[in-house]
Amino acid sequence: MKTNLYKFLAGVCLSSTLVMATGCIEETFPTNGATEDQLTASDMATSAMLWAMPATLNKYATISGSYHWDWGYGSIMHVRDVMTEDMAVISSGYDWYSSWEENTYQGESYIYSQFIWNYYYQAVLTTNKLLGAIDEETASEAQMGYLAAAHAFRALFYLDMARMFEFLPNDKTQGSNVEGLTVPIVTETTTEEDARNNPRVSRADMAAFILSDLDFAEQHIGSLEESAKTLPNLAAVYGLKARLYMWLEDYANAQTYARQAIDECGLTPMTEEQCLSTTNGFNNIDCWIWGAQMVSEDDVVQTGILNWASWMSNETSFGYSGQAPFVMIGASLYNRISDTDFRKKMWKAPAGSALDGQTEFLTSSTFGYFGDRLEDYSSVKFRPAEGNCDDYTVGAATAYPLMRVEEMYFIEAEAAAQQGDGQAQSLLTNFMTQYRDPNYTTSATGDALINEIILQKRIELWGEGLTFFDVKRLNMSVTRGYQGTNFSDLTRFNTNGRPAWMNICIVQSEKNNNAALIGFENPDPSDAYEPWTGQ
Repeated sequence: MKTNLYKFLAGVCLSSTLVMATGCIEETFPTNGATEDQLTASDMATSAMLWAMPATLNKYATISGSYHWDWGYGSIMHVRDVMTEDMAVISSGYDWYSSWEENTYQGESYIYSQFIWNYYYQAVLTTNKLLGAIDEETASEAQMGYLAAAHAFRALFYLDMARMFEFLPNDKTQGSNVEGLTVPIVTETTTEEDARNNPRVSRADMAAFILSDLDFAEQHIGSLEESAKTLPNLAAVYGLKARLYMWLEDYANAQTYARQAIDECGLTPMTEEQCLSTTNGFNNIDCWIWGAQMVSEDDVVQTGILNWASWMSNETSFGYSGQAPFVMIGASLYNRISDTDFRKKMWKAPAGSALDGQTEFLTSSTFGYFGDRLEDYSSVKFRPAEGNCDDYTVGAATAYPLMRVEEMYFIEAEAAAQQGDGQAQSLLTNFMTQYRDPNYTTSATGDALINEIILQKRIELWGEGLTFFDVKRLNMSVTRGYQGTNFSDLTRFNTNGRPAWMNICIVQSEKNNNAALIGFENPDPSDAYEPWTGQ
């Protein structure tokens, strides 16, 4: 069963439990690192700097050492998902994400927070290098397009960080002096001296900074001659604005920009055939507004195991999830999906249930038919490229979504509902009956309608790293302990409102180099909850 993984793991620690106890990490990565080499960056070809930005999405080994969650933006998405109640994982010695699932070692001195911090500020570095290399006053039209792309990427990264690190009230930790604070801002003009006394900024200040990036991108993204889906376009900029305004609870603007993203992208929601395809199911970037794409030559693909398919495609013989840290939908969420909603077929139905046998599975030359191998509720949403479950040079050279038009439909509907707009119910119903479940109906209004919209959004965007933001924004509880749960024993937490662990800690190494952060730390949420035991 584990033969394939052994080929890749020779000489490497097999179990993530062995790295948990490493505790503090001595590696230093201050935010002033995001402005190093600015002067020499201008010697680089601007086109190379442009393509470095989508490349950073699949950045391998941002931290020295062999940590098998260190493979880029897709891994950060996975981290966010296992912090919710929607993604259950069957524990095994191969599950490198167990610390995030079990809420252990999440404080400022541990490597898990360090990975998140390092990844994002290295990604910001990539954008700042391009912004620092091109003089806006003398830039050609093509270069203005490059600048627009850099501003959009930087907005993506800072909007993520702001929502992940912002401290919001919860039922376990107190942080009155940091409530509403996000992260330090580092731009292409930030000096090392500035970076060493660079405080966390408020939500309002961060929002203004992100909006300025997006305004620039909106004005100039049309000058970007390259049209690859791995680069932002005008629809993606509108989509980022919709996300930003949802975070700010500016629902009128959120609704406006979500609709503009829908109209601009020219895409329709994925069909049943596209979603359930064994060869192109959620691995085809052409279906999305914006995505990340790997090719066989990429380092993350060549590792065989440190990539999206390895961790998100249960139907592989080369990947981690195929070795039994199966990724599954939470049973409670699955059971709320209508049997007439085709999306329910993206997970293995329990034996004897209405949809048992209606999902098509892949067959491996190593493992045989995955329909016999996978546990109930296991995901088949994300297929290996070309449906190739045995050759990692093909199957791992896949794509994953950064933004889909479907998200914009749900933002539009929720934003309308938050404003008391009577059209909100029809917005949801029209989307569901036209694209997902012809039998769908709802009579919900007010808060119940908002909850229904979020429910359908959770189902739609499962595994795409976005539900975390809605849970935190809306102060939703996470409930993993219940009769019939498929969460492992040590992860069965039930919170009262947003979990404390969703306020990510800024790391000690940053504080060592940035005095303005001392005394403004998010409290350590580690071990703050006791698992549900059925009592």
